[in-house]
Amino acid sequence: MSLINTRIKPFKATAFHQGKFVDVSHESVLGKWSLFVFYPADFTFVCPTELEDLADLHGEFKKLGVEIYGVSTDTHFAHKAWHDTSAAIKKVNYPLVGDPTATLSRNFGVLIEEEGLALRGSFLVNPDGVIKVYEIHDLGIGRSAAEMLRKVKAAQYVASHPGEVCPAKWDEGAKTLKPSLDLVGKI
Repeated sequence: MSLINTRIKPFKATAFHQGKFVDVSHESVLGKWSLFVFYPADFTFVCPTELEDLADLHGEFKKLGVEIYGVSTDTHFAHKAWHDTSAAIKKVNYPLVGDPTATLSRNFGVLIEEEGLALRGSFLVNPDGVIKVYEIHDLGIGRSAAEMLRKVKAAQYVASHPGEVCPAKWDEGAKTLKPSLDLVGKI
């Protein structure tokens, strides 16, 4: 079953964010675009490269009104320790959410039950709490923040331009399509 166009399930969690522990819930993410980025575990190998890549583009996501939430089944205490010891994670200025009960990981369908770890899943949630984009990778396959940024721009464009769709490789400023009977068979 696809999660596209489904509302996120209720949750409450604690995150490490800019030197503090903060509460995050399904209610606190409503009213803005949110990107939930699940990763297997702190103090690992591919994970810091992905989180650093997102940190490098965090300002671009913020310009679009998107808050990023890094999520693993580690605790918020582990996130703080990782932040304090890793040069890559020191760059992270978005919340790192602890999910030790795996509630979020289960809610988003990325939990590897027998390992207690999350797959690499990215979920773009609109201001109404509805999932508009997601991708899930196996543990050894890292993601691209630039590609996710492109998908955010496409999702926001489609949301603000009813009747238009973004074709493959669409980027901001490129032509869109207006599906119609006249367009059938002409692409």
